[in-house]
Amino acid sequence: MSYSIKEVKELLNDIQDLQTLEASEWNQDERKGVQQAISRRKKQLEKEAAMIAHYKEMTQYEAAILQEQSDAVICGIDEVGRGPLAGPVVACAVILNADHAYYGLDDSKKVSAAKRQTLAEALIEGTAAYAYGKASPEEIDDLNIYQATQVAMMRAIENLAIPPTHLLIDAMELPLDITQSSIIKGDAKSVSIAAASILAKEHRDAYMHQLAEQYPGYDFEHNVGYGTKAHLEGIQQFGVIPEHRKSFEPIKSIVQQKKDNF
Repeated sequence: MSYSIKEVKELLNDIQDLQTLEASEWNQDERKGVQQAISRRKKQLEKEAAMIAHYKEMTQYEAAILQEQSDAVICGIDEVGRGPLAGPVVACAVILNADHAYYGLDDSKKVSAAKRQTLAEALIEGTAAYAYGKASPEEIDDLNIYQATQVAMMRAIENLAIPPTHLLIDAMELPLDITQSSIIKGDAKSVSIAAASILAKEHRDAYMHQLAEQYPGYDFEHNVGYGTKAHLEGIQQFGVIPEHRKSFEPIKSIVQQKKDNF
């Protein structure tokens, strides 16, 4: 039976691993369109294999914990929003489902907006438990950003429906009586922390987009509170709002100058 190039492409899409592709009869087909289709499918499968391998590598911390304690309830924790001039710092605590396979999961800063949204939707639907915690701009000013981040993280843990027995935290230690591991750049090394990173980012961005409607002129819908040119111009034109962090420059100097002028 003779197959058209279009039909061969469809058949190649049914091949799910490189070994099967290498053994395929279509490698003997000399038609240029078929060879191009094989090459494309090979690249797709190589990319998928690399993604799966990376995901497996990112489960090393979870695997080590479960090897010591098979019934451990592992919670990944991360925050978003330490650096902005406006808005809260938001943390997320995530307990992944036992058979998790969120391929493409990584540090939220490395994931495209579209992929991040897809992953967040899958995580919200499939995780065993997740919860958010935040610290307000006022709390950031009163405490400092490090302590406010701790507060946000502890609130996220408190809001979980399932109590965790081991915490995996991105470069932070919490004053809690729960076994924990602080991992530098943990959002790129642990699937649990990466999941928390993705959800925290999506949650905070959504909040800042809502804030943009309440306070137009600061370009929050694009800068999500960071000190971009448009944001700084908005402050000069419209002034400081309650969502601004008064302990962060240049907000601190602007507020002080206003006090000095009275």
